[in-house]
Amino acid sequence: MYALAYRIGRWRGKLDNRNVRRAVWVGLRASSCELRAIGSLGARSSKLAAASRQSIDLVFWTVPELPEVETVARGLAKRVAGDRIDSVWIGSRKQPLKSSAVKIASTLEGKRIVRVHRAGKHIVLDLEPANQSTSPNRNNRTARPAPAQWIVHLGMTGRLVVVEPAAEIAKHTHLIAKLASGRDLRFIDPRMFGKLSVHSNGFDPGGVEPLEVDEARFIALFRGRIAPIKSALLNQKLLRGVGNIYADESLFRAGIRPRRRAASLTREDLRRLYRSVREVLQEAITLGGSSISDYVDADGEAGFFQLQHRVYGREGEPCLTCRTPIKRVVLGGRSSHYCPKCQK
Repeated sequence: MYALAYRIGRWRGKLDNRNVRRAVWVGLRASSCELRAIGSLGARSSKLAAASRQSIDLVFWTVPELPEVETVARGLAKRVAGDRIDSVWIGSRKQPLKSSAVKIASTLEGKRIVRVHRAGKHIVLDLEPANQSTSPNRNNRTARPAPAQWIVHLGMTGRLVVVEPAAEIAKHTHLIAKLASGRDLRFIDPRMFGKLSVHSNGFDPGGVEPLEVDEARFIALFRGRIAPIKSALLNQKLLRGVGNIYADESLFRAGIRPRRRAASLTREDLRRLYRSVREVLQEAITLGGSSISDYVDADGEAGFFQLQHRVYGREGEPCLTCRTPIKRVVLGGRSSHYCPKCQK
């Protein structure tokens, strides 16, 4: 199971009646969904009258995928690239660490953040020593400190945010990096499925980037595979960064059922899927990802692509194209949503 929170209340004043209803029903139809009333939301339609003066949290389980991670990485790049990490505080809980606390702190402290980018579902911060002075080695050759990388995987509920140092320290804050600019870079993760690690330069999570791969390579990845195409799309060793939400949405736009064997797809099927995957991911990045979750960007803001979901989380609802009820099946322990008429 995968957990994230979807907060409608914060979007008050930003959504019209259709989108508010859609957002609520996406959550209600999602599997393993818990509905909790916790505040105030002025209802904007008769169907939401019962929710008047309430704020709604729809809590269900998923993991940030490529668009969410890309959004966070881009936000961080604007805010911390070029800044220096002066000091690091790491909490006592060991679960978020893939590298030891001592190694993480010693690698980060005193380093300048050269670049922030995404690799698959990982956020990568390229580090460079603040002091680039050189010293001779035993062979009287000048030696430069090796560059390093700080790798962050958000897991289910991880957040990496830039805040003022006076900001309240949230519960489940596992790392605070004090920056030379006077701000804090904080990693917060209530469920502790996120991971923090440091690497020498050249981190590679495997697979190919869906927004960088060309059509011929994409087709070659899936031709002849006996696995269902949905399972193949989720295989991070093939295509990295695509998860459950965007696989469902891509397959819908390509008109392909998730259970179809990859080997049964024609070259034209795979061409459509290639275009759909790129289209869906690019649209989601533009809208800041899907915040059916605790996912927020580097400023703590939610994304809006969930308002564009055509099949994911809409079991039993009419297809937006043909009005046929959306179906849900389980493949490899994961929910898959599709239209039985539009997808073949």
